[in-house]
Amino acid sequence: MAEKENINQPKALIEATPEEMKKLDKTFEEKRDSGRLDAWNPKTQIGRDVKSGKEKDIDHILKNRNKILEPEIVEMLIPIETDLLAIGQAKGKFGGGKRRAWRQTQKKTMEGNVVTFSAMAVVGDRNGHVGIGTGKAKETLPAREKALRAAKLNVIRVERGCGNFDCSCNQMHSLAVSVEGKCGSVRVKLLPAPQGTGLVVGNELKKILKLAGIKDIYGITKGQVRTTINAGKACMDALSKTTEIKR
Repeated sequence: MAEKENINQPKALIEATPEEMKKLDKTFEEKRDSGRLDAWNPKTQIGRDVKSGKEKDIDHILKNRNKILEPEIVEMLIPIETDLLAIGQAKGKFGGGKRRAWRQTQKKTMEGNVVTFSAMAVVGDRNGHVGIGTGKAKETLPAREKALRAAKLNVIRVERGCGNFDCSCNQMHSLAVSVEGKCGSVRVKLLPAPQGTGLVVGNELKKILKLAGIKDIYGITKGQVRTTINAGKACMDALSKTTEIKR
């Protein structure tokens, strides 16, 4: 039986790469965010404190382990940037091969094939704060919006530093110690690197580390690293352990 095409989504939008989606949605994001924070009506105490100006430091919220339940809190406290991880693969001969931002799945029902799209977003301020999240919907843009919302709610603080013995600077361009994270079969180990090394990791992990504000790092990965969702979560697990350092 031939696969049922999704008539609700333009083909160019479904097969767009994360870089292409970032260009296509720039105007859309500006229109969506214009005046939205001014009309925000916070539902939680932390949200009310942030909007009234009583709470101005997101590190204070994260250090006290307060749960962030409204994405507007993160938007008001830090200047965030967004990106999409390539978790899907384009269709084609022998399975295609071109990586794309959307992972398309189908469910067999009596009425036909029900198509859904999944997306994985990463947000950060390039200054020690980063978060990732996933979203799933029947269309691409709602899936991206869900992923962005989840990423903002999952923002963590990353303790940066210079822990490589070949570098004697005191700048926060790398990590202070080696950390390792895991998710499923994927293991990601991040090692401090001297200035000028760059990000020696996979392309999708580079997006997370760049938005976290890390410029130089060595990376060692094990397991099914082509599973981008698990690789991204393992990288975040490693970054979250940087705040557990006892000084």
